Amino acid sequence: MPIVEPEVLMDGDHPLERCATVTEAVLHAVFDALDAQGVLLEGMLLKPNMVVPGLEASDQSGTDAIADATVATLRRQVPAAVPGIAFLSGGQSAKLASARLNAMNARNRDRLPWALAFSFARAIQQPALDAWRGVAENVPQAQQALFHRADCNRAARRGEYDAATDAPRRA
Repeated sequence: MPIVEPEVLMDGDHPLERCATVTEAVLHAVFDALDAQGVLLEGMLLKPNMVVPGLEASDQSGTDAIADATVATLRRQVPAAVPGIAFLSGGQSAKLASARLNAMNARNRDRLPWALAFSFARAIQQPALDAWRGVAENVPQAQQALFHRADCNRAARRGEYDAATDAPRRA
């Protein structure tokens, strides 16, 4: 099977179903390789993509559809022994990534064998970097943006995030 670059899953006009198929194949290969190497699944965290349509797809799918497709794909390929899945958020806005993580947790409360969270990449860091812009005077705003995103993603991890009220507090 050829290696699929992560950007390929986001770029293009492919539908949600294509991303699910490719993600499932990649996860299958990953867990076959981990098994062949004798990796202790209980001692690892998985950092996969969410199952999303290509950025140029005509149907961008709703939050619930993306959450359901992602969880279904994970259920088919990720053993329950894996304690946690920390999603990459690349290509998604911070709010959208939080809303999708929230939907996964809220719609599957108490039915997931693993914890679902973020890997603390773009979905939490980018708003702080945008506020800071390398300017010392912007540090308080950047710190507030980081705190706000962390708070939003904590809520999303618990299935309690509300995108409608996602407005940063002022420093």
